[in-house]
Amino acid sequence: MWHTGNIYIITGIAVIGGGLFGFDIASMSAIISTQPYLCYFNQGPDGPGYNDMETCSGPNSSTQGGITASMAAGSWLGSLISGVISDRLGRKTAIQTGAVVWCIGSIIVCASQNIAMLIVGRIINGISVGICSAQIPVYLSEIAPPSKRGRLVGTQQWAITWGIMIMFYISYGCSFLSGTPAFRVPWGLQMIPAIILFFGLLILPESPRWLAKHGKWEDAEQVLAITHGHGDKNAAVVVRELKEIRDEVEFYSKNSDVTWTELFKPAMLNRVHIGAFTQIWAQLTGMNVMMYYITYVFAMAGLKGNNMLVSSSIQYVINVIMTIPALIWIDRWGRRPMFLVGALLMMTWLFINAGVMATYGHAAPKGGLNGIAAESWVMSGAPAKVVIACSYLFVASFAPTWGPASWIYPPELFPLRVRGKAVALSTSANWAFNFALGYFVPPAFENIQWKVYILFGVFCATMFVHVFFLFPETAGKTLEEVEVMFTDKKGIRYLGTPAWRTRVVKRGADGDLLNEKKAHGTHHERSSDEETGVLQQVEK
Repeated sequence: MWHTGNIYIITGIAVIGGGLFGFDIASMSAIISTQPYLCYFNQGPDGPGYNDMETCSGPNSSTQGGITASMAAGSWLGSLISGVISDRLGRKTAIQTGAVVWCIGSIIVCASQNIAMLIVGRIINGISVGICSAQIPVYLSEIAPPSKRGRLVGTQQWAITWGIMIMFYISYGCSFLSGTPAFRVPWGLQMIPAIILFFGLLILPESPRWLAKHGKWEDAEQVLAITHGHGDKNAAVVVRELKEIRDEVEFYSKNSDVTWTELFKPAMLNRVHIGAFTQIWAQLTGMNVMMYYITYVFAMAGLKGNNMLVSSSIQYVINVIMTIPALIWIDRWGRRPMFLVGALLMMTWLFINAGVMATYGHAAPKGGLNGIAAESWVMSGAPAKVVIACSYLFVASFAPTWGPASWIYPPELFPLRVRGKAVALSTSANWAFNFALGYFVPPAFENIQWKVYILFGVFCATMFVHVFFLFPETAGKTLEEVEVMFTDKKGIRYLGTPAWRTRVVKRGADGDLLNEKKAHGTHHERSSDEETGVLQQVEK
């Protein structure tokens, strides 16, 4: 079957899987405040069947947290099993499996008759999101040239932002429908991108590194040729890349098959810890709180009805637009600066919000605003506008930093033989914390109110310190060079080259290092003697 070699077409189709996560976020955030949803899944105390009020309270805060978090629970499971599927059947097949599972989950969610059925459908949807979110970055990192890897893998996050924005406006439009179609229609439309993803993957090539690992060297060479060498198997970049893959595969083929326990051996444990905490910190920024529950925040700031929904949608537009600079310059900026700057900025906006709410707001009446317990604080006037503005600035700070970088970074950390399982484990940490936060936040807004912002601000301060000392730079390095960096004998035992001494490696479009050869290739743009040694080891 014919396969495209255009790396941008490959990326554009593959990252539709990221859009599924975005669709799920918005299909919940845009709907949880609408009366058709609140009345159909109502648990009181207000609404028909409970009292004479025409408006409904909807699920209580703990139940709503469970409904929201159920998707993340499924994603945790999906990300773990994705490594096994991916390593055995291929990166493409794993993603296609996710697309099929998504359609099954969407059918159940769309047909939900009660809260239990809704939760089951969202868990199945979550399994799909877990598979796709773990394996799409792996697939793209293994097929992309080093000079474009950050940009291409980062489009996973951009696809998520597009999915959020598109689905939010679809849900907003459907909110004008009467009765259950207001939420059943958008939940049913979620299947469309998954169907496109499944059939689009048929024209994409398999990962050359996965093919090589399974002994399909001719296929691997052909994929490298069409994606990196314009169809020329003898192109320098193809020959070099194939040699690096061959050296790595041959080295690891001398060892036994990888098991989960290998990820927890001393030589690999540091990388597993970095990959897992990259995903954990991305959750503890509080960004998904903004995505899922922004309507609660804006309701507390005094916005109501359509005005609240339209104002909430602005942050999704900001999210899409502000991700673009990262896609253009991420391989020039590097991963570490994005993590550090993003953590610092988000911490600032979170602490400002906490201070303003504590100083100028007050507790809502018992039972919360509009009968929703999580809407537990009241703001008005200029302070409310400050909270709204800082919420927008928070999203604008996350979108070009932790948003794309947290998906790009983990697949770059691990050697080929453990990459599928290791990235799956890292991504499972994302979903475990996504579940915890999705469940925790509604009761937290109800019980500790504005202090929620203090909590996430402290997390941002902590991640800044953690990244500075332990997260090395991977931008511009081939996946094989990253492996040598972590095993640098001149560095710290089990850590390799100290993180604060690593820098971006600059490469040309052909994959060669800029200013690579001076005096027969003895000069390289590296940040330290350790890293110079790393490159020399790779070249040997």
